[in-house]
Parts: sequence; structure tokens; C-alpha cells
Amino acid sequence: MASALLVTLVAAVAMLSRGVEAQCPAPADLHPTNGTRLCALLYADNSPYYDQCCAGDVLEVLPGSDVPYMPRGWSGRASSLVVGTKCELTVWSRRAKAGKSRSFSAGAVPRLQEVRRGFFGDWNDAIRGYYCTCK
Repeated sequence: MASALLVTLVAAVAMLSRGVEAQCPAPADLHPTNGTRLCALLYADNSPYYDQCCAGDVLEVLPGSDVPYMPRGWSGRASSLVVGTKCELTVWSRRAKAGKSRSFSAGAVPRLQEVRRGFFGDWNDAIRGYYCTCK
């Protein structure tokens, strides 16, 4: 019994030492610090635990963004995403809008590894270009 208590205590300390856990924002909450509207947010990290997804570095996508080549350091890096209300994000698996494509409507996708891309792949770390529109 003492060893089970010790294991539980160690796990609790490890969770507290990690800091604040992330959670995907609601689509209606996509506003940067200056208050303008965002089309989508792409996140570099995800987790096996949904309440810890949408973490790490964030790429803010403005409405009307047409980006055939990802910004420096973002090619093949997105692991979670949130698309704003009344918006649609279309992504491509290869640069210059080539390869497989997929459209995401308003909502959160905490784990892109659960979104299939063909028979053997998924969309985790696969986005190489995007186009985002809002109504």
C-alpha cells in the first residue's frame, strides 16, 4: 500500500511541475491580442490527453490567407488546429498546394494524427500549405 501511495504522489508532483495544461479554444474565441478576427490557429504540439492538446507554438491564420508555402519553421509541424466560426481551412500535404488536400470547417481538431490522409497516413505534421476563408 505504501508503494502505491508513493507512485500516486510522484505522478501528482510530475503533473504539477509541468505547469499549465493547454486546451483547445472554442472557435468563437479566436481573436489575437489586437481584437481582430482570426480564421484559424495551428498548434505545434498535441498530446494523448485531449485536455492537453493545442499546445506549444501557435501560428495565427488570418481570414483570406492564401499560403502555398508554410512560414519558416512551420512546414510539416502542425499537430492540432482550431478553425474559427463561419470559416474554412483547406490544407495541402505538399508545398505549392500539391498533394492531398483536406478542408476543415469551424471547430477544433486536437489531434491531427486521428484525421486520415489516404490509406496509410494522417495529417499530423503533414501540412505544407493552406488557404483560409471566412464568411
